[in-house]
Amino acid sequence: MPSLRQIFGGPKGLTALALFLVVCMILSLNIGRFQFTFSEMGDFFRTWITSGRDAADLTMGDVLLDIRIPRVIAAILVGGALSVSGASYQTLFKNPLVSPSILGVSSGAAFGAALAMVMEGSWWEIQLFALIFGLIAVTFSTAISYIFGRKELTVLILGGVVVSSLFGSMLSILKLAADTENVLPTIVFWLMGSLARSSFRDIAVAIPALGISFVLLWLFRYQINALAAGEDEASSMGVNVPVTKLCVITAATLMTAVSVSICGIVGWVGMVVPHIARLTVGASFARLSIFSFLFGGLFLLGIDDLIRANPDWDLPLGIMTSLVGTPIFVFFLSRVKKGWT
Repeated sequence: MPSLRQIFGGPKGLTALALFLVVCMILSLNIGRFQFTFSEMGDFFRTWITSGRDAADLTMGDVLLDIRIPRVIAAILVGGALSVSGASYQTLFKNPLVSPSILGVSSGAAFGAALAMVMEGSWWEIQLFALIFGLIAVTFSTAISYIFGRKELTVLILGGVVVSSLFGSMLSILKLAADTENVLPTIVFWLMGSLARSSFRDIAVAIPALGISFVLLWLFRYQINALAAGEDEASSMGVNVPVTKLCVITAATLMTAVSVSICGIVGWVGMVVPHIARLTVGASFARLSIFSFLFGGLFLLGIDDLIRANPDWDLPLGIMTSLVGTPIFVFFLSRVKKGWT
């Protein structure tokens, strides 16, 4: 019986997985309170393309164009970004328990978005504050590592823990200062994660940032593979270790910050999905990054579909990813005891 690596390792496996993701995207458009036949959706899109939105069914236009399509695309982008970010951190730190929030970026971005909400900022200000404070958080973590630990990755991780705690405390202060009638419920619900407010504006901001980050990681894929063997080995192979680490951390951090700015804090995706991809195609970062993106998009899209399948009980996205990701993570703990590559 062929193994997972034999099935998915080649171009055919990659093509099949990509096509499966496209099929899931199409099927996801019909999940929710309003049900449409695929014939009706086909007629709508033909009318929309040929005659414009005003000539098409208004209800279907509102549901598909304003809600479901942006939400489906956002789920794939966020899931893929968090997974690639997690795979990058895990390879760089040689640690299977590392997640995209390890350097405090999630806490920093959450604080920035909450600060903009308290200040009654616009949509753009919320996005911008989340990105800025996410980058500030990882800058602080890196500065702590440079000052006290130099090349020690352990100190960098501890710096991330300190920064996460700091921004978590400041976020709690913001909650106390927020308007309990309007702002506080918005902050709390957003922190639990949700794709309900996703829009094409989010996608327009996310695609360039995520695209640049992914290309940067792809350009350093061979250096990342070398770093997985150790910094001394990578240096002997001609790898500029400080530059590679800086580029990987920056790209992975930007991916996480953009994701948090779109849907809030969504845990476990960046920790669990890279293990699934690594089990499937191996540890080579070139393949690992691509399959992590596809698996991450499928994973978060499936979780969001479960949420939308019961519109009367709209669980936050972060809670659902924890419920599904926890048993998967427990399974992978047994692999950690046997070693991790």
